[in-house]
This record gives sequence, structure tokens and C-alpha cells, in this order.
Amino acid sequence: MKKLNAFQIKVFALILMLIDHLYFAFPQVFPIWLHPLSRVVSPVFAFLMVEGFFHTRSRLKYNIRLWSWAFLMQIGNMAINTVLKSKEVAVHNNIFLTLALGLTIISIIEYSKRKVGSNKIMLIALAIFLLPLSIFTEGGISVIPFILITYIFRENNNKKMIGYVILSVLLFMMSYAPYPTIIETINMLMYNSDFLFILVIPFMLMYNGERGMNNKFSKYLFYVFYPMHLWIIAIIEFSLK
Repeated sequence: MKKLNAFQIKVFALILMLIDHLYFAFPQVFPIWLHPLSRVVSPVFAFLMVEGFFHTRSRLKYNIRLWSWAFLMQIGNMAINTVLKSKEVAVHNNIFLTLALGLTIISIIEYSKRKVGSNKIMLIALAIFLLPLSIFTEGGISVIPFILITYIFRENNNKKMIGYVILSVLLFMMSYAPYPTIIETINMLMYNSDFLFILVIPFMLMYNGERGMNNKFSKYLFYVFYPMHLWIIAIIEFSLK
């Protein structure tokens, strides 16, 4: 039964994200198994981004907003990394950049549907040209393909699920490496666990298609919480070193 709206799913993802970043900052305090549980976070926001793409009043403004936040976070990261450099504490995360790239790619593909001939070919070629840039973004190797599968097969759940399974298997094959013991191998897979993005499927199936809370707070919660909690954790980590 579909019980969760977009805001509820987003809040749950934010909690998992906070726990995961606390683990990375303080691995001696938090167990490693918390990390694989958080692999649903990026796909959740990628999924909601694709949904937002089809419901937003202005796709251009949506693109500008995501790229603006990606740019602001990059500047903020540079500033805080400079301040905390003496104790080698740094923030390199910027999922805004990944989502912005994915949004731009699907926007170009969608726009190409209105064109014909050479214009259509040029737009598709541009979208393909942008794909390799995903290797320079946070989690791009899994998130960008996830965005494309979600977008292309949005109206066909069966094909969408098959696409997710194939992507998960490919990511697992790329991540897997045998270690001397089973425990070491499992710990390696817990760390290199991008293939577990597939755990997002239950959240997608529970999504009722509704936005939920709809005000300035709900609209900008993720945009503000994401960089702020990372910077605050970094400051705490710096203070405790």
C-alpha cells in the first residue's frame, strides 16, 4: 500500500544521511554496517528529483536552482576546508552537483523530443557527451545511471526494476574483490556498497505520488540541511582532534 509522500520519504533519507556522515567522521563510535544502510539516500533524492522534473512549473528554474546550490556548496567546501586544513579535516561531498548534472542530462533528452533531424541528433549527442562527467561527481557512477533508468522507464515499472537489477549487479561486480577472510570481504562490501542503491525500491513502491508538506520549509529543507550538517560535523571533528 502506498503510504508515504515525498516529504516523509525525504525526511527519512535525511536521517539516514546524517547517520552515515557521522559514521565517516567518527568511525570509532559508529559501526560500519550503518554505511550500507545509507546507500538508499542518494537514490531517494535522485528519484524525487526525476519526479520533480515532471511536476515543476519551470524546468529551467529547477536546473538553475540545483546548479546554484551545487556552486554555493563547492564554495562553502573550499572555505571550510581552508579553515580546517591544519588538522586535515575536509568536506568533499556535493550531491547537488550530481543531481544537477543528472537533471541537465534528462532535460536535454526531454527537449530533444521536440526537435527533428540534425537538431535532435546534436541534443542527444550533447547529453551523451555529458555522461562521462559523472565520474567527477559524488556517487555519479551509480546515481547518474539510476536517474536515467528512472527517467526513461518512468511509466514502466517492470522495465525500471529490471534496469535497477542490472545496474546493481554491474556495480557489485565492479566493487567485489576477494580478501583473505570472509569477514574482510564482507567489510569491504559494506564500504564499497553502492550496489545496494537497489534498497531504494521499497521507498519508491510506498511513494503515493503526493508532495506532502508544501511550503518554503519543505522546499528548502534538503538544500539547507545537506551542506550545513556536513560543515557542522566537520567543525566538531576538528574540535575533537
